[in-house]
Amino acid sequence: MQLGLEADDWRPMPSVGPGVVEIRIHDDTEHRVFYLATLEEAIYVLHAFEKKSQKTAKRDIDLGRRRLTELKQWRREEGL
Repeated sequence: MQLGLEADDWRPMPSVGPGVVEIRIHDDTEHRVFYLATLEEAIYVLHAFEKKSQKTAKRDIDLGRRRLTELKQWRREEGL
């Protein structure tokens, strides 16, 4: 991602926010990472979790949204 490449298995997550992407990690268990890579200064990881059902839990989506809101507020305060 730092080099502008995409993960092998990903999808956009507009339910979390604009520009947010979910990486899917398939191992013995399923893991997901919500991140934002549209800002030039950094890649921001909003949430990483183990997925235990087919549908992403509302609490995980809500946590990603809340962290995106906090990130936007922090960036405003920092003048970014």
